[in-house]
Amino acid sequence: MTTATLPVLLGAGGGFLAAVLWFDLMFDVQALRLDEPDGDARLTSMADYYRRVTIEAFPAGHMVATVMLLTITGSVVQWWRSPSWRAFLAVLLVTAPVTLAGRRIIPNAQRLGRRSDPPPEQRALARRIWRDHVVCFVCVVTFLVLQVW
Repeated sequence: MTTATLPVLLGAGGGFLAAVLWFDLMFDVQALRLDEPDGDARLTSMADYYRRVTIEAFPAGHMVATVMLLTITGSVVQWWRSPSWRAFLAVLLVTAPVTLAGRRIIPNAQRLGRRSDPPPEQRALARRIWRDHVVCFVCVVTFLVLQVW
């Protein structure tokens, strides 16, 4: 693999991850209006979505995890080949959201999808998922800018 090819592949990985986050955020935005009269319907919509994408979606969930790991690996290789502050920042910008997803977002989304918690806790989970996804989206888009720029 040439040095010029790696940013293109990392851009594709980052673009894929940004698209996945965008779809999640389309459901997450409902968390901002859970206290309105139709809040229960919004919470149900979010819970159903997260049940489908984190519990029932096989093998799609594994594909997302594979792209995450390949993008991190490619970023580390890029940094190793050409050490710079930009390459190091790229590693951080892709590793942070993947770590956040594995440690907090996915477990919270699965809990929300199971709907085993009382409604106030489900609302809190939905809001945490939204906030975490916003952080991840900002990181991944910044990662993409570094790869394309």
